[in-house]
Amino acid sequence: MDINVNMIKTFAMELTLNSPNNRISPEVALTPECAGLQIFEPPIFAFGSPDDELFTKFKAPDVIGDHFLLPCEWLPGVRTVISFFLPYSEAIRSANAKNCLWPADEWLHGRIEGQMFVAELSGHICGMLTDAGYESLVPIFDTRLSNRNGDDIFTSNWSERHAAFACGLGTFGLSKGLITEKGMCGRFGSVLTAMDLPKDVRKYTDTYEYCSMCGLCIPQCPAGSISFAEGKNHALCSDFLGETAEKCKPRYGCGKCQVDVPCETTIP
Repeated sequence: MDINVNMIKTFAMELTLNSPNNRISPEVALTPECAGLQIFEPPIFAFGSPDDELFTKFKAPDVIGDHFLLPCEWLPGVRTVISFFLPYSEAIRSANAKNCLWPADEWLHGRIEGQMFVAELSGHICGMLTDAGYESLVPIFDTRLSNRNGDDIFTSNWSERHAAFACGLGTFGLSKGLITEKGMCGRFGSVLTAMDLPKDVRKYTDTYEYCSMCGLCIPQCPAGSISFAEGKNHALCSDFLGETAEKCKPRYGCGKCQVDVPCETTIP
């Protein structure tokens, strides 16, 4: 079976709308109000070249670092990097905007159960391409995936946001989230494939082109980790996420910089 871009997008939309894993099941719901809520709206996609010079630039010490693995290091023979963004539903977003300090129960589900759906969608797309005869790989499933946390280093050898930036999905904001045409409130995923799919052209040239630098995310952050002078202090953010992990076991999250801001659901 031949696979094309429209088939991938249509499949992803239908899975998002119909999969029971994109809804909070009553069995895991933290409150009765959470049961049945849809986590994500249908995704948007960008298809990028694995040879894009940006991937090499991500190895710079002031970006990610030399531990970042290029697409060809993950999958020899890779021809396309598929990046997608799943916007959170209005129910998830609005719930998290109500409390200025702790993550809403709905947001906690979006962070944990939502990531499970990201994995489901990634796996299905990878399976479609593999079944069509094209070797494909999902970096988050690979045993080589690793994080470097500590000594002011908070990076991984694969970054969904940076891959999305390279593919053309959006640019970074002051809070270091990625602003897409559907905003920044959601989650990213990616698939590498040996299939040579048509590539999208980036509509931006600057790293922060879509950010208006309005600064409204600064007072939103309960950790005080965002400022005009320094941007995002990842250590402070990580420490606060640790506090939410203690308070909300076995879940964690925050996302306050993504809600009730101009870039929540669109490009400002």
